[in-house]
Amino acid sequence: MNIQWFPGHMAKTRRLIAENLKLVDVIIELLDARIPFSSRNPEINSLIKNKPRLVAFNKSDLADERISRQWIKWYADQGIDCILINSINGKGLNEIKAKARELMFEKIERNRAKGKLFTPVRTMVVGIPNVGKSSFINKIVGKATAVTGDRPGVTRGKQWIRISSEMELLDTPGILWPKFEDQEVGMNLAFTGAIKDDIMDTGEVAMALLYRLSKTYNNELCTRFKLEPESINGMEPLELLETVGRKRGCIISKGEIDYSRISAIVLDEFRGGKIGRITLEKPGDRAETMTE
Repeated sequence: MNIQWFPGHMAKTRRLIAENLKLVDVIIELLDARIPFSSRNPEINSLIKNKPRLVAFNKSDLADERISRQWIKWYADQGIDCILINSINGKGLNEIKAKARELMFEKIERNRAKGKLFTPVRTMVVGIPNVGKSSFINKIVGKATAVTGDRPGVTRGKQWIRISSEMELLDTPGILWPKFEDQEVGMNLAFTGAIKDDIMDTGEVAMALLYRLSKTYNNELCTRFKLEPESINGMEPLELLETVGRKRGCIISKGEIDYSRISAIVLDEFRGGKIGRITLEKPGDRAETMTE
């Protein structure tokens, strides 16, 4: 399946980011902790250039903690602060505020020397659709300021939001890129819901996800769907989907599998963390390209 999705408003977002960079001090880049490589727009580096940056792994509660720690070390080795956050319960958001001011220390001190005692940190949050930007903003502000939704593409315009007396934030819509050179990246985005389900064959996506999990998180997969690990060894994607469908009773007339229903169940349960805390990418897989 060839996955491509680049709505017109995303080209506008790219221009919006470039045009407003001069207004901000620190970039907050939100990534999905489950797919740190695939959820990173390769155009962001060229867009933000040398602006100070914080990387925030959102949805960290859904990701494999062991692998998340590996990513934190990987970013530290690149000289970039990486913080695990949860935009639903607020985990890590105070650390974001403190780190942003830390990155601005020299500018704040220069202004104080000139007699300007108060320097608010102006930040911009960037990230792909459905990475949780609106929920992040609402939580860090403390009230429902930004429009939120569980579908990609909800935020469409530019908004300045006052976080506190010490910080302001420029929100931008989520941005993907015109073409996925690596279809595995496109599939990872489909797994996590960054690409709208209604433009894809969800059956193919669910089969690919089950096959991937059977190789990397076999115990979690078998526990969730009450499978015997030995019984699914060597199964092809379609056979896996059918086996899981029978276990969940997704049967229609004449004993046939309801592929649409079981595909939706598989994707919903993965995205909701019900299968387990899963990370689909590790540092070193393809991470060397992330700072180019």
